[in-house]
Amino acid sequence: MLDTDTIGKIVREERKALGLRQAELAAASGVGVRFLVDLERGKPTVQLGRVLAVLAALGCSIDIRRPQ
Repeated sequence: MLDTDTIGKIVREERKALGLRQAELAAASGVGVRFLVDLERGKPTVQLGRVLAVLAALGCSIDIRRPQ
C-alpha cells in the first residue's frame, strides 16, 4: 500500500536515478522546490494534483484498484 513516505521515497529515488537536482525536477513539473522537498520527505499534507505532476515528469504513475 502506498503512503506519503513511500511516494516520497520513490520520487527521490527516481529523481536521483535520472540525475536531476530538486530544482530541475520542480521546474520540469511546475511545482516549487519547497513543495518537492516536502514531497520527498513524505509530508502528508501535500496537494495531490502537484504530486501527480511530479510523478508525470518522472514518467511514473499511480495505479488505483477497486477492492474486490
